[in-house]
Amino acid sequence: MSVQFLYGGAGILLFALGLWSLLVHAPLLRKLIALNIMGGGVFHVFIAVAHRSDGSPPDPVPHALVLTGIVVAVSATALALALNSRLEGADQGKTSAAGASASNSPLATLAERNR
Repeated sequence: MSVQFLYGGAGILLFALGLWSLLVHAPLLRKLIALNIMGGGVFHVFIAVAHRSDGSPPDPVPHALVLTGIVVAVSATALALALNSRLEGADQGKTSAAGASASNSPLATLAERNR
């Protein structure tokens, strides 16, 4: 078994596991973790694609794409975590009265805080 098949197989397995977790779990944080696992699988497949069997050096373009993807994934994860914590904070402040008006929605609460 060659290294490229090992990386490719692990990437496909990680992607499938992340997709399963994304579809099965309801909480937003678990879905975010599932998306990160899927991204790791895609990175593994890109590294496997970069390998050349004739002994020449690997293709640098997939490696550059993986490095860029890691930076984007970390930034997107940080943004998603910040939005998740904001939405959870807005949900905790929401009243559960039956006659609650539309001004108690999470978006209205966030708009009020930003004024």
